[in-house]
Parts: sequence; C-alpha cells; structure tokens
Amino acid sequence: MYQVALTMIPQIGPVQSKILLQHCDVEEIFHAKRSFLERLEGIGSVRAEAICSFRDFAEAEDEIRFIEKNDIQPLFITDKQYPRRLLNCYDSPTLLYYKGQADLNAEKIVAIIGTRKNTDQGRQLVDKLVEELSAHSVMVVSGLAFGIDSLAHRAAVKNGLRTVAVVAHGLDQLYPPENQGLCRDMLHANGGILTEFKSGVKPDRHNFPSRNRLVAGMSDATIVVETDIKGGSMITADLANGYNLDVFAYPGRVNDIKSAGCNELIRTNRAQLVTDTKHILQAMGWLVNPSAKKTVQKQLFVELSPEETRLVDLLKENNGIHTDELNSRSGLSNGQFANAIINLELANVIVSLPGKMYRLA
Repeated sequence: MYQVALTMIPQIGPVQSKILLQHCDVEEIFHAKRSFLERLEGIGSVRAEAICSFRDFAEAEDEIRFIEKNDIQPLFITDKQYPRRLLNCYDSPTLLYYKGQADLNAEKIVAIIGTRKNTDQGRQLVDKLVEELSAHSVMVVSGLAFGIDSLAHRAAVKNGLRTVAVVAHGLDQLYPPENQGLCRDMLHANGGILTEFKSGVKPDRHNFPSRNRLVAGMSDATIVVETDIKGGSMITADLANGYNLDVFAYPGRVNDIKSAGCNELIRTNRAQLVTDTKHILQAMGWLVNPSAKKTVQKQLFVELSPEETRLVDLLKENNGIHTDELNSRSGLSNGQFANAIINLELANVIVSLPGKMYRLA
C-alpha cells in the first residue's frame, strides 16, 4: 500500500522518490518528521508538507484491489523483477504495473519504433529485421501505436519472440482499442503490457513522452525504422541518446517525408546508419564467434583470484547481470570489485553489455 501511495503524493515524482528511498524505507517516508524531510536535498518544505499531509490511502487500497483482480504485477523500484536497465535512468519510475510473462530483464532487448503511417517499405523492413533477430532470441519492445510499433509487435509474435508493449495509460483500458486482438496474441505468446500509470489514467497527450522514456530506457538499443522529422519516435531516440544507449536508424530517400527523421538522426550523429540487421548485431556484440567462445571457456581455468572466481561463479548462475546487482551479491568491497571486473575483462573472461550489464564471454 505504501509503495502505491508514494506514487500518489502531489509533487513527488520519480526523482524525489529516489531521494527519499535513499534515506528511509517506503513505509518510513509516511511517518518521517517534517523537519527531517525538509532537510533532504531536493525535497524542501513544500514537498515535505505534501508528504506529511497525505491521507489518501483509500485510493491506494482501491488500486491494490484492481491489480489483484486483474492479475497485474506491481513492480517497485527495489524489486528483483523490476527492469534493471531502467535503474540507469535518473528518472526511472518508482512503480510499474505489468501484465504478462516476458522477462523484463531478458539478456537482449531492442526497441523498434517509428511512424504511425508507415510505408510498404517500412513494413518490409520491420518484417525482415524481426525475422533476423529471432535467431538471436532478442526481445522486442515498442509502444503499441499504429504503424511501425504494431508491425514490430506482430512480427515478434509471428517469429516466436517475446514482445512487450509499453502504454501511456492505466491497464483498465487499451489504446488504441483496435489493438485489443494484438494484445491478446502478445499475452498468449508470453509477452506483456507495461505501464507506470495506475488504473483510470487516460492516454492523454502529455503521458506519451513519459511512456517513450520507458521504451528507450528498458532496451539495449532503439531502432528507428521510419519517422518524420517531428514526433514520438524522435523523442524516444533522443531519450535513448540521453541515457547513453545505442540508437540505429534506417536511411531513406532525401525527399521521403517518412524517412526525414531517420536521415536527420544519422546526419547529426544521433543514430548509427543501418541497412542490414547484421550491423545491429555486430554493434551490440551479439554475433558470437564459436571458436573464440571455446578459447575463452578454456581461460576460465587459468588462475583466478578468489575475488575473480566469486564473480565468475555468480555469472554462471545468472548470466547477464547488472553491475550493481553483481557488486551487491559478490560481498566484495568496491575496490575489490572494480579490480576483479577489470582483470576479468582484460582476460576476455567476461564482456560488458549495454546498460551496465555483464556476462561470461
């Protein structure tokens, strides 16, 4: 109840929630003294008053009844199932609402986005891209909008890839409603639907940029297929750049308005030019050389320090793990952890992935 209530306090957004959670548990926030809250940098007197005067726990209880009734999983920012890649974003949501089976911490995740009014070429590019990604078990994230988003979701289902739709409203509704059937297919194929908005929140225009930051932040890379010079896809690409994540864009003809945004992203070095799926796989380090992998596996038996052995053992248990979780579970000091990570990387025993993830080489 306190986790849900925290998201309902006026003037307390994701950034302020992180500040509060650094100093106390979520329940303690609601019982903290005003004087203590006022002294926290980024909180101040106005926000402290908003916290201390909050009494609308009945609304939080209503939301809990809704999610229990509809088999929705709440994901608090400290939960293990919370999308770990989002933790690298300064404005990661405090609480997410999730319906589905797809692993939000899958080893490889890409966002495929673009215009709502795609061309036939755009459809062909999406179909070819997703079909070729299917050989590498890449999860597909998009925004469920008409056009490229819906094509990406459908292609993922067709090719046996799990796909997650991130929506800009509560899960008591679906926008656009014409995609009800698509969502059923996605859920049936062990995909999912994700949002940061509680039930009753409508798909208002100002919610979509917030939605777009989740699409970008929870993915290793964002792939723009077709887009005009303005629109949600350009916002998502810029957000991904701001999070230091890879962005790829398909080029188009100079007089094609549906490719104007992609061409601009490439021209301004905000996206890597891609004409073949292999370009993406190579850039992301997802093309594995079998002979090189065998060589590295032999190196696992070369002399390792106790600290290095501890990290390798953890990665054997959970290959593809965020650096913060790996550090926490290792029990090493920050200095020991940093030295061990560097030595393992230099020895090609582990590889660094986008989003501060590590896996065995």
